[in-house]
Amino acid sequence: MKNYKMAWRNLWRNKRRTVITASSVFFAVFFALVMRSLQLGTYDSMYKNIIESYSGYIQVQDEDFWENKIVDNVFKNSEELREKITADRNVEDVIPRFESFALASSGSRSKGVMVMGIDPEKEKLLSDVEDKLVKYRLTDEAISAIKSEEIPAYLEKNMDLFHGNSYSSDGRLQIELGIKENDEEYLMPLFEKYASVKNGYFSMGDNAALVGDRLARYLGLERGDTIILVGQAYHGHTAAGKYVIKGIVKIPNPDIENKIVYLPVDVCQTLYYADGMLTSMVVHLMDDDDDAINNTLKRLDSNIESPYRILGWKEMNETLVQQLDADNKSGIIMIGILYLVIAFGVFGTVLMMTAERRREFGVLIAIGMQKTKMAGVMVYEMLYIGLLGILAGVAIALPSIIYGYHHPIHFPSKFAKIWEEYGFEPVMAFQWIDKYFLSQSLVVAIIVLVAVIYPVVKIRNLKEVNAIKA
Repeated sequence: MKNYKMAWRNLWRNKRRTVITASSVFFAVFFALVMRSLQLGTYDSMYKNIIESYSGYIQVQDEDFWENKIVDNVFKNSEELREKITADRNVEDVIPRFESFALASSGSRSKGVMVMGIDPEKEKLLSDVEDKLVKYRLTDEAISAIKSEEIPAYLEKNMDLFHGNSYSSDGRLQIELGIKENDEEYLMPLFEKYASVKNGYFSMGDNAALVGDRLARYLGLERGDTIILVGQAYHGHTAAGKYVIKGIVKIPNPDIENKIVYLPVDVCQTLYYADGMLTSMVVHLMDDDDDAINNTLKRLDSNIESPYRILGWKEMNETLVQQLDADNKSGIIMIGILYLVIAFGVFGTVLMMTAERRREFGVLIAIGMQKTKMAGVMVYEMLYIGLLGILAGVAIALPSIIYGYHHPIHFPSKFAKIWEEYGFEPVMAFQWIDKYFLSQSLVVAIIVLVAVIYPVVKIRNLKEVNAIKA
């Protein structure tokens, strides 16, 4: 009988032993895949928050602007440049931006801010500022009014914990305050009644501004108030303007939310005496995976010459990339420790299986079975067990990761507060199925193949008489 057939039959002579051994491989694959997906997905979520709220994946700028972000380093918003960019097969559109700095003042308070001139309609392709307008705010008055109604004790506690926070959607409010599904129908109308915020959006030409929520709270601004901006304009002019606050914006990146002021791009150009000029064009891509971005960067870089410069998101967010790369290395070390534990687990199971079958091996060799054939059968058995464990691990991890990808983990209550204090959105996401699926499964397969060396060596050195007496 052929070795692979004999090995398959051997597996099911003792089903419990096979299941135990395959289970050790199954758990190894399952935990490795889920942990790696969660780690990579969380990094992607952090990158996405920065990219979609500020930089975009690719920008076209004046060649001197990135190193020296002054208003003099701008370029003309020409149709010829637009056509060159949009001619690329992966470019859907370009989003004009005018970015500078100013001193913002309201009443007795002032603060240095980042002024961002945007096209109100085209910006919906990237950061979608309108969708981030604050919908609810937990002010003292709102909390007191909601507490005067009959509400659950957990909600009172959580509202005190998140006092002063703002929310741009019902979902984020419900998650952060831990509102239970059964209570939504009763509680959400209370928030709409007492905690809702009236906000608006602007259009091109409006002498109006949108400000980040944290900045608005610092300056004491509400919708309808006025903000004064003073800064240095194009070619040494003084930029000074007064704008009505149309809306307050909640941005996933707390650092940007603490200093951002949005103006219509044409109004921003007028403020800085730079009509028809831009500091950057954000390139909106059809396909934004890493390979597509890199290929688009190469094509644009070869087609667009000085005085323009093409920057990718990694170059524009170098500090963040380095921080998360260092964290990724520590994550790889943790997974390496997991693999070490897994390897000992698999080896321990193989050791137990080999010791348990020592007498069986001795009898088979005594009646004429060659050690080489027995070792070959054992190798096939381990390959089958490894394959069963890997396939089962992938099969169970797959729906878990798909579910986690579509339903990220949102931290409620105290955990969310801790994440926000460190400047991160309190969300952990899973990464979609990618190359890591193959790499993690391959590592576990190698562990199984290394573990099979032990029973093969034991069989080759087996003394039949001693084994039969065991």
